[in-house]
Amino acid sequence: MSGVWVFKNGIIRLVENPGADETNTVKAKRKVLVYTPSNEVITSYSHLKRHLYALGWERYYEEPNLLQFHKASTVHLISLPTDFSRFKSMHMYDIVVKNRNMFQVRDM
Repeated sequence: MSGVWVFKNGIIRLVENPGADETNTVKAKRKVLVYTPSNEVITSYSHLKRHLYALGWERYYEEPNLLQFHKASTVHLISLPTDFSRFKSMHMYDIVVKNRNMFQVRDM
């Protein structure tokens, strides 16, 4: 017995051949980072930096392959890839957790 366990509408069932039935496929939605006070979708690092600086974050270390931000009043460090196209949901959630009520991750 092999397959994938699927939980949907409170019911769990085994799907023997996932992908054969189109109704069983889950479509991945694109995630976006939203600055909640203005409901602005963050579309570039320049937008993100502006909001982080306003919240008291500052560049931590001038590393050419990594953007790092540190807040002096905390031990938190935010590390991001330098290429915005490599900015993934795990980076978004890191920002959300360290800036409560200021950012949200939403499905696009």
